[in-house]
Order: sequence, then structure tokens, then C-alpha cells
Amino acid sequence: MKKLIVAFFLATLPLLGLAAGGGVHLDDADIDLSDQASLQRGAKYFVNYCLSCHSAKYQRYNRMAKDLGLTEDEVKDNLMFTTDKIGETMEIAMGEQDANAWFGTAPPDLSVIARARGVNWLYTYLRSFYIDEKRPFGVNNLVFPDVGMPHVLWKLQGMQRARYEEVDGHEVFKGFEQVTPGSMSPEEFDVAMRDLTAFLSYVGEPIQMERKRIGVYVLLFIAVFFVLAFLLKKEYWKDVH
Repeated sequence: MKKLIVAFFLATLPLLGLAAGGGVHLDDADIDLSDQASLQRGAKYFVNYCLSCHSAKYQRYNRMAKDLGLTEDEVKDNLMFTTDKIGETMEIAMGEQDANAWFGTAPPDLSVIARARGVNWLYTYLRSFYIDEKRPFGVNNLVFPDVGMPHVLWKLQGMQRARYEEVDGHEVFKGFEQVTPGSMSPEEFDVAMRDLTAFLSYVGEPIQMERKRIGVYVLLFIAVFFVLAFLLKKEYWKDVH
């Protein structure tokens, strides 16, 4: 048990470095974990744009194949870039020393990021990068000020600037304006980030859909048991009353 507790804190400790939303309005992710096509697209975006730096070391490829309705060959051919063993977890090739040298700190594992931050935070964060020449990578993030990562999705989204207006002596965020277009329209990019958020939510708790399904049967059982118990109570106490 002690080892499990230590492992849990080691897994979640990197997430403590992530800043909170700071009162920024969070958009509704509106994910659907029963939509396997959405989860499959999210897995594609994750391995192509996130897995180079961020691991998901508590997620196994073969479990992902089963849950997302994919064959093991489909996963091997399209979603496995750092290993050829279907039973391996989603680790990265980049070493911790290299990560510290390139980024100043090792990028956190994303296995439980959706559970730690919430899907609305994650969905808003992925869409809130904007140009900031003062930052090392030339971008900042509305939800995570002074973010330490580049905007890896810029080819899809394009580049945008944050608009601020002064209200009562304070700068108030008034939205984004597109500077350079991406390969996706804003609406298409929103859908893509919703898919990516859904996949990360799944990774955070792969059994959650099964848990909810079982929960329905448990509630039905309790409801039936309540009726039977109530009728039994009336039968036992009818002579007393």
C-alpha cells in the first residue's frame, strides 16, 4: 500500500507545476466518451502532436485498441511510434536529461491531466495559445500564463493574437484575432480539440464508461430491492398495525 501511495504522488507531482485557470472563462468541452470515432481521432492527434514530449505511461496500447474499437494491427500501424510491443505503455523516446536541457524541465506525463484539471480546462487551454514575442517560444496561453511549451498545434489552428481593452484601469481580455490561418477552420479545430480532450479524458480513467454502465444496473437493483423490502415490511407489520 505504501508503494502505491508513493507511486500516486510521483505520478501527480508534475501536475502541481501547472498553473490554474486564474478566473478565465472555461468553454464547455461537451465530450462524448461513447463516440468511438471521436476517441480514435483524439488518439491520432495525441500520438502525432503530444506523444513526442508527453507520455501517458499508465495507458497500454492493447487496452486502447480494445476500448476504442481498433484492431491491434491498426494500432501498430498507425499509433505506435516508440515501441513495437502492443502490450507496452505509451512512453516517449525523449530522455529526462534531454528534456531538462531543451525545456528547462521534463514535460509532465498526461495520463491523469484530464482528471487533475478537468476537461473544460483542458479543452480551453488547447485552443488558447496566442502570439507573445516576450516568451521563449514566441507564444503564451490565456489559461496557463507564461506557459513553458511551444504551440505544437499551430499548423492546424494557425496563429492568433489576444485582444485586450482597458476597463477601469485594468486590461480585460476581449477575444482572439486570427493572424495567420491554419490548415483547419476555427470550427474544425474546435472539433479536433474536443476529440483530443475526449481521448485524454478516456486515458485518465479507461474504465469510466464501464463504471457508468454498471452503475445503472446497480441503481436498478437498488430500486427493485427497495420495492421488495417495502412490501416485505408491510407484510411483517400488517398485524401490528
